[in-house]
Amino acid sequence: MVLVGLALKSRADELPESLSELHRLTETAGGTVVETVTQRLERKNPRLLIGEGKAHEVAAAARRHRARTVIFDDDLAPAQQKALEDMIGAKVLDRTRLILDIFARRARTKEGELQVELAQLSYMLPRLTGAWRGFSQQVGGIGTRGPGERKLEYERRHIRRRIEYLKRGISRMRHEREVQRQRRRSVPVPHVALIGYTNVGKSSLLNSLLESSGAAPTVYADDKLFATLDPTTRRVRLPQGGWAVVTDTVGFIQKLPTDLIAAFRSTLEEVAEADCLIQVHDAAARDQARQRAAVAGVLKDLGAESVPRVEAYNKIDRLSPEETAALAAARPESVLISARTGTGLEALMRRVELALAARWMLRELDLDPRRSSRLSEIYACSQVLSQSPVDGRLRLRLRITPENWARLRDKLK
Repeated sequence: MVLVGLALKSRADELPESLSELHRLTETAGGTVVETVTQRLERKNPRLLIGEGKAHEVAAAARRHRARTVIFDDDLAPAQQKALEDMIGAKVLDRTRLILDIFARRARTKEGELQVELAQLSYMLPRLTGAWRGFSQQVGGIGTRGPGERKLEYERRHIRRRIEYLKRGISRMRHEREVQRQRRRSVPVPHVALIGYTNVGKSSLLNSLLESSGAAPTVYADDKLFATLDPTTRRVRLPQGGWAVVTDTVGFIQKLPTDLIAAFRSTLEEVAEADCLIQVHDAAARDQARQRAAVAGVLKDLGAESVPRVEAYNKIDRLSPEETAALAAARPESVLISARTGTGLEALMRRVELALAARWMLRELDLDPRRSSRLSEIYACSQVLSQSPVDGRLRLRLRITPENWARLRDKLK
């Protein structure tokens, strides 16, 4: 496969990292990169995106390597894609189509499959031309509406009907997920969501937290982009006692297709509903600023900017002591961790407990033994961390929300 990268001269410094990521995306999709072509322009070509001379250079590279596919790092309009395919003589894809293909390979649950198919069809609909053009007549007049045009319109109607069907199915699943969230809210357990750029180690971190909680690591993790798509929730022990449920969410990426964000919104809403976010960064990444910006953009789209957040820099085992010290000085508000070695995990969870404190308070309650019938009610609305006899009364240590604490105190007066 031949990769093509384009950058405006004002932002030319971003091109190498973006192309490096495109290279990894291509390998993740099962492709082999044989050559990379780049161009820096003052403005993009509206017809071909790149310059015409550069397009001929790409065509020559494709012929030289007998490459059947050319992948552009930017999104292509349907007309641009068609013009490039005619000129290059090979299949032309853009970054969005490549990401959609990876998502289609990675989806495992029924909801994930529906979400990916919806995104694919939404992307495909305006690009549906190709095979039937030879049968279509466009000259106007009576008797000039050819069978190819009818076939194309039939395909469009079929895709629109399928899109509506998928939207209804996802809507039903969204309702089911909301019911599950309501049920989870009724259980007195804090909810924490792992967020971050793809391949920063969120799944590995969740496995490490499970191990530190005495449980077996059961979350699939791999050193690949978008190794996991479907949200996975596990129970993790908190340092001061009790539990939190931690959800591993789909990773973000630069230029994340808007169709994917829309299709996966019901899944990503887990982020906005969480009591606390752990935003995981790759401490060894060279383009951390761009990765942070990509994550911030998606969080803004989801309306999750106000959720309490703890920032963690993972993979510090790949840094030298000097680099680790420099990162700690530059990001004093963050926690430096290594999901592989377990370094910093206790400090991370203590910081998470502090972030949860605004929503989940630690309180003590002395209960008269004669009112022990209230115990079931206390357990139903709070997380009981410990209970012990003190001066003839039962002292309970609780993690509880302000609303439930006020309601409980009123009932026990």
